[in-house]
Amino acid sequence: MIFTIDRDVLLENLNLISHGLPVRTAMPVLTGIKMELTDTDLFLTTSNTDVSIQAVINDASLEIEETGKIIVPGSYFINIIRKINSRKINISLIEEKMVLIKSERSEFKLNLLSVLDYPNIDFVSLDNPINLEAKTLKGIIKEIAFATAQTEKRPILTGVSLKNVDSVLKATATDSYRLSQKTIDLGAAYPDFNLVILSKSLEDLGKIVEGYNENVEVYFNKIKILFKFKNVLFQSRLLDGNYPDTSRLIPENFPVIVKFNKEELIDAVERVSLLSAKDKENNNYIIKFHVKNDHAVEISSTSSEVGGALEEVIPTDPVIGPELKLAFSSRYLLEALKSCVSSQVTLSFTGEYKPFIITGEQDPNLIHLILPIRVEW
Repeated sequence: MIFTIDRDVLLENLNLISHGLPVRTAMPVLTGIKMELTDTDLFLTTSNTDVSIQAVINDASLEIEETGKIIVPGSYFINIIRKINSRKINISLIEEKMVLIKSERSEFKLNLLSVLDYPNIDFVSLDNPINLEAKTLKGIIKEIAFATAQTEKRPILTGVSLKNVDSVLKATATDSYRLSQKTIDLGAAYPDFNLVILSKSLEDLGKIVEGYNENVEVYFNKIKILFKFKNVLFQSRLLDGNYPDTSRLIPENFPVIVKFNKEELIDAVERVSLLSAKDKENNNYIIKFHVKNDHAVEISSTSSEVGGALEEVIPTDPVIGPELKLAFSSRYLLEALKSCVSSQVTLSFTGEYKPFIITGEQDPNLIHLILPIRVEW
């Protein structure tokens, strides 16, 4: 293997595939980057068993002298390319055991990992992919993925459910104490499907598509899902199991409705949370929410060890409904609020010990649900 390439082009693609490198692994070869050079293209591949990423480089700066296939130590290779300040980089093989990285004034030698030990990665490629706007995909990731479970007591809840019925896609995340759901009209006829993708995989995907604004092609089978965009293939395994039926969890009638300026509510909740007590079961900070008879809203917290806090927030519109008291996790509320685009949000309540929902006028297809907690007032 011998080739020359523009340093910035190589680094840009290395940064994309770096999200597929494992933090810890029982297979040392997976800490490497697979580099395969053909007569026309350079393929860069990483995998951590959950996610596999491949970038295909076909750039005018790529000058190929000799094809080949190697596995370079991932983090070392990326750091070297990152620190080199030359415009051109030459990479060549030394006796099948070492790679030589040369620039104008620098030279590095890296021991290689075994190509034979690297697993064969089969990227899904089927007909008739689903086409999603990058904006829609990024919305799913930013607006609901945070609501998945952080522990694997129920592994299926660590993933995001993607369920398509009659070309209406519902993306749902829940940890059983809260729920976030986004509804998307796919705009074309696609077969119904029901799958669950790891939340961590979606978070990694979100970092890669951040600056991308065109369509993303989505392929999947029973065990994995592939996102194809630009020159990148991003593949994740799917979670096996039955996702809980959440269709009946979202209430339809709301006796109490309160509208807030989102930023004012966020600021108030963050201040009150400074002195709130922790919920022993989930380690969440608990705040109390009191819609008073005069239609002002009091947000308070109490900690036997530290003290307490109280703040009054004035709704933007007259409150609909009677006085109400309930308590819940401040983190759940803050994460839901910060995912909303709207500057004004609506909190709709069904009762003191029943779920309430958060919506926004500029987020018509997004809904968040939070379960309250029983506390003494």
